[in-house]
Amino acid sequence: MDMENQLKLQAFLDGELSESEAREMANRVARDKEAAALLGELRNTRQALAGFETVMPLPESREFFWSKVQREIERQEAMQPRVEAARPSLLAQWRRFIVTAGAIAGVIIVTLLAIGPLNSGSTIAEAESSMADPGAFTYRDYSAQATLVWLSYPAENEIAEGTTPDTLQ
Repeated sequence: MDMENQLKLQAFLDGELSESEAREMANRVARDKEAAALLGELRNTRQALAGFETVMPLPESREFFWSKVQREIERQEAMQPRVEAARPSLLAQWRRFIVTAGAIAGVIIVTLLAIGPLNSGSTIAEAESSMADPGAFTYRDYSAQATLVWLSYPAENEIAEGTTPDTLQ
């Protein structure tokens, strides 16, 4: 049963429907077991709550009472100062700035550390020394496309043997 029919059933129980709608709802209750069960539950609930209702007589009419309540609410709202958005303190502003700057710096450092070894392979120069000739040292820098061969002449072995070093002429 949909919500609209449930509300109509409640109105039927309270006697709020017109005669034609009340007859239609009575016919529906007679045919529909779910509607009859819901009407029974609503009646039981109504009877259970009937003893707990206390009627409080008001010294004035209902309209006058509620107009007093409305005036009091309006008076309370007028008395309350409007609260503007409080500005954060200078310390809170600095803290927010420092946290943000620290986070950005951390991301930059992590990025540089992660990317650094990847690009360093292309900028590292290669150096090699031949064991056959300990006086020659080769240096290759691939990023600058340069090769340097260092010859230490006279070789240390020739000086150690006491022979005179050959000269280039």
